[in-house]
Amino acid sequence: MSRRIALYFAPASGSALAEFGARWLGRDALEDRALAQPRLVGIAPERLTAITASPRHYGFHATLKPPFALSAGQSAQAVHRAAAAFARRQPAFALPALRLVSLGGFLALVPAAPSRQLRLLADACVVEFDGFRARPGAAELTRRRASGLSQRQDALLARWGYPFVLEEYRFHLTLTERLAEPERTQVLHALAPLCEPFCQSPLGIDALTLFEQTERARDFVISARYPFAG
Repeated sequence: MSRRIALYFAPASGSALAEFGARWLGRDALEDRALAQPRLVGIAPERLTAITASPRHYGFHATLKPPFALSAGQSAQAVHRAAAAFARRQPAFALPALRLVSLGGFLALVPAAPSRQLRLLADACVVEFDGFRARPGAAELTRRRASGLSQRQDALLARWGYPFVLEEYRFHLTLTERLAEPERTQVLHALAPLCEPFCQSPLGIDALTLFEQTERARDFVISARYPFAG
């Protein structure tokens, strides 16, 4: 039960967005290596390291199906086979240009407008791969509920193992921990020029990327990227 797999969107290796995300977070999730983070006016390097700790652990991504442990009788190899077959059935599409926002107190890049194709993709990932997912234990459910869930979110947690799926889902590329004011605005202003190139043109969604964690204390790394049909 220590291994976990997640189904994510991650920009293609070598793309400007992938390079930005890895540099900003200070880790390349494909090669699992540390990178020097950018120097920002008014933000100490050690503080930038601290406020990017959680997203750095998960790697630069947008969630499609959250991390899950494998249920009895399932294997990572089976998930990969299913993911490859799933990706071959999916059409590539484009999201509206990204924008930098504060989302529940943390900073993230989100599409400027909703996308029906994205919603269908995320829903399919949650539902079609659910047979691989081990059910969460009582401690994990308690931890999730401690954040204060709505009745619907609690029902989604009980059914799908995570409260922010289906109609509660929101695509986002996380950039920081939760920040309090005035630091949140300070970081947003420092980050905005770095994000500007990705706020000018559509974002292509063209592959399903699997991230894996071999032990709970280890960082997530990219294990495979399965291109969509076209």
